[in-house]
Amino acid sequence: MNRSEKAALQLRAVDVLRTLKETRTYEELAAETGLPAGDLNRYVNGHVLPSERRARAVVENAGRELLADELDARITVDAEGYVDNSRLVFDQALLSLVPPVAAETLGVEPPDAVLTAATDGITLAAAMARYFGARCVYAKQSRETAVEEFIEARRRLSSGIEIDYYLPANAISTGESVLVVDDLIRSGETQELLLEIAATAGADVTGVFVLIAVGEEGIDRARSRTDAPVGALLSRE
Repeated sequence: MNRSEKAALQLRAVDVLRTLKETRTYEELAAETGLPAGDLNRYVNGHVLPSERRARAVVENAGRELLADELDARITVDAEGYVDNSRLVFDQALLSLVPPVAAETLGVEPPDAVLTAATDGITLAAAMARYFGARCVYAKQSRETAVEEFIEARRRLSSGIEIDYYLPANAISTGESVLVVDDLIRSGETQELLLEIAATAGADVTGVFVLIAVGEEGIDRARSRTDAPVGALLSRE
């Protein structure tokens, strides 16, 4: 490992620790990581970087289970079952930890583009695109005035409301690989529209990944619309 790779590893470990510290005391973080609370305090506050050995251990242990627990601690669900995940989609430090886990969960190669729906999925899509070195593209429920050609997908939802999503026609090219991502899946109707857009563009869908799946309907619907792997980091009833 050269000097720049070592520094990147150490800084990533600090990002992991700072993110976890938001919902834990130093004593709780010490129990999870096996590192002394005093050392963790110095890492989190930027006084010193962890050694390469410690940094690697921290990064490698920030896997699916730990991130799922972190997501679960940051969402609230009201009496009607609506999920408030604003503490997730606004937290770039936390979202930067997701892509390696998503890649491992789905077993996907780096795509040419990461596709999502405006607006809550954009921050996750941006984090995924940065990690994979891909473009971040998103469909909107309105046409942009300066864009002449669009790929359009329309669906009447189970609620009876009809929605349209539009993606500039030049955002995805025929034959490109596309990873579909979103912050939340419940009925799967939005993800179905995104898959339809990808199909219309002639793209190859490499996977569908969401942060939170509420129930099984949405995941099942997505799986029925693509042969690509479909996965969620956290599942809630």
